[in-house]
Amino acid sequence: MTNTQVTLIQIDNYGPWTVTPEPRREVDLQTLQSRLYADLSQLFGNREGYVFFTRFDNMIAVTNGLDRDAHALIQESVGNRYPVTVSLSVAVAPRPIDALGVATDQLQDAGSAQDEAREEILRGDPLPGIDRREDDVQIAHFDVNDATGKYTDRLNEFDSFIRIEQGYAELMRYMRTAHGSLSFFVGGDNVIAVCPALEPSDYRDAVAQVAEAVDVDLKVGVGRARTAQEAGMAAKHALEDCRYEGTTVELGW
Repeated sequence: MTNTQVTLIQIDNYGPWTVTPEPRREVDLQTLQSRLYADLSQLFGNREGYVFFTRFDNMIAVTNGLDRDAHALIQESVGNRYPVTVSLSVAVAPRPIDALGVATDQLQDAGSAQDEAREEILRGDPLPGIDRREDDVQIAHFDVNDATGKYTDRLNEFDSFIRIEQGYAELMRYMRTAHGSLSFFVGGDNVIAVCPALEPSDYRDAVAQVAEAVDVDLKVGVGRARTAQEAGMAAKHALEDCRYEGTTVELGW
């Protein structure tokens, strides 16, 4: 059984801030969002976590191994660097979607995302060290088969982007509905899914579903470990085994 620790990251009062005292240039907002994501990725990454952008004003991190003090230090770092602050909510569950659900409820109970009085909230209880195990986190790294040959070298870039996004959207929907997984596009033709304890047949079913629904062929390497980064690296190595062996699913353990 996995024990995924999820942290919901939400910029405080971001919507009103973007139009106060007047609407800010979109290029400046995009720059702030991308820099904040990069800094958060490093801040959590230095502590063996993973951060994924969703809508940029909201982000999701897998944070097994990070306690409340580590979360508070990250909040402080953001507050010192940016004109905005972030609130964080932490929860743990065997299924990532359930942990995110609890984290979301905790933050919503603390006030609206557009409430100027809600600032740097830190809610939730990280997984105690005594309860941590070597298989707490299961990461699946999906990759499109021959994306360069099928799309990049044949279609214009926007049509290639559409095909990749169709595959991502179907995979994201299926993995969330069937297994309570959280799947994230991470660039190129790659999707990382944070999963409960799934079997190889579950991943084969996901690959088959995407192929049938949107005609995008995938392969996947799966890793599991004590932290997100350890599991992610095991998944990347397993994905290389897929490429070498010509297989659809490989496990990194």
